[in-house]
Amino acid sequence: SNLLFAQHARFATEGIIEFEKTINMHAYIKKLINKESENFVQPMLDQYKKSQPQFKVLKSTLSFSNTRTLFTPESTENTSIGFIKMFPATGQQNVIYTDITANSSISQKKVFEETFLVKDSTRKINWKITSETRVIAGYDCRRANAIIMDSIYVVAFYTDKIPVSGGPESFTGLPGMILGVALPHENITWFAKTVTDKPIASNTLV
Repeated sequence: SNLLFAQHARFATEGIIEFEKTINMHAYIKKLINKESENFVQPMLDQYKKSQPQFKVLKSTLSFSNTRTLFTPESTENTSIGFIKMFPATGQQNVIYTDITANSSISQKKVFEETFLVKDSTRKINWKITSETRVIAGYDCRRANAIIMDSIYVVAFYTDKIPVSGGPESFTGLPGMILGVALPHENITWFAKTVTDKPIASNTLV
């Protein structure tokens, strides 16, 4: 007979993930320039380059427990300057609760000076899983691609070591937790920095 050793694999079903959203502001503003707007936008871009860093970084947390997640930005204010505040993608203003089993979500959205709670079904994303892998926050992740809103190309990386079909913002629908999302043509990414495997009190996911 032979003595065999096996490592016990732990699959986290509860915990907190810290995400960073990164926006390449120089590239984002440059895409706003066209023949009609160049006389206005180009000077703004030049001024932005002189006074602000190229990459804007925003922090958030995703608390999860089995079939429920709560995405909470560190700040719900758009900290962009000047006319850039007109573009929601340059900030993080939504708090999003998701019930994966019920395929439903509730988003807290701020529109001008008013705050709304918007209930909706979770976004249906037709993911195509690939063989590409990478390590994010210590977890082996697999790549998946999709098109959302008819034309926006999305790249996501998920891990089956966290068997919760959640992710940052409203990205869901993969067989494991999404730890990385990139919108290449929009110059925006979300990537997990830390994952803390710990019990979550049920009254915090509301």
